[in-house]
Amino acid sequence: MPGLVRKLTIGAVVLLLAVACAGTPTTFTSTWKDPDAHGVSPVGKTIAAVFVSKNDGQRRSAEDLMVKDLNARGARGIASYTIMPSSQNIGGDQARQQLRAAGADGAVVMRVVGKDQQVTYSPGTAYPAYYGGFGPYWGYGWGTAYSPGYLQTDTLVSVETLVYSLQSDKLLWAGTSTTQNPDNLGSLIEAVANAVTQEMVREGMLATK
Repeated sequence: MPGLVRKLTIGAVVLLLAVACAGTPTTFTSTWKDPDAHGVSPVGKTIAAVFVSKNDGQRRSAEDLMVKDLNARGARGIASYTIMPSSQNIGGDQARQQLRAAGADGAVVMRVVGKDQQVTYSPGTAYPAYYGGFGPYWGYGWGTAYSPGYLQTDTLVSVETLVYSLQSDKLLWAGTSTTQNPDNLGSLIEAVANAVTQEMVREGMLATK
């Protein structure tokens, strides 16, 4: 029975993560999976969405986005803030009990763990000119005009994503990802969710049919 619970839970959780991402690069720095967990259909399962942030507005917005996507895919999503408005003041065992009392079989937890800026310099290109005559120089000069170098600054946001079974209180999957230049909180969550889905499919955690 515990194995079945893990299968049902992971399948339901993964649907939450199947969000389309439009052009926001996300890569993983590390992942881990429970070797006994496998994905099945999530339809009809109940999953809690948790976004760890001391900013209540960010937490609510993020969890609402997670729940919306989960519901659209046939599962029943629960935003943790609707059950525990001040979750940072609640102990782990109490939080799990309250989510279980609300009917949640599993939970997806997202937390921003880092934000950095990366500056990249692309050098310019200069070509020697041909000065033998105006005519030859004209074509050569325009075709080999100097391209100045430039600096590009990218914002890199690191997010930790954890997938738990609340029934067995067991971690099923974990990953730390880096997303480049997200436009806002919504695009960050979508980018991470899409990347997590692809990675879990690759690792055999999500059933594709």
